[in-house]
Amino acid sequence: MAYKIKDDCIACGSCAGECPVGAIVEGGSGFQINAGECIDCGACAGSCPVDAIVEA
Repeated sequence: MAYKIKDDCIACGSCAGECPVGAIVEGGSGFQINAGECIDCGACAGSCPVDAIVEA
C-alpha cells in the first residue's frame, strides 16, 4: 500500500529528500506522492515534522 500526504503538509520538502525512488514531487500547495512509483518503504513518513504522511 502506497503512502499519501495529507492536507496538513507544510511544504517543507523533508520527505522528498528521503524518498529513495523519487516518488515525491512538489505540486499544488504542498508535496504529493506518485502512488505508482512509491515502494512503500515509509522513509518519507519518518521524516515529516508534522506527521502529514500516512499509509493510503
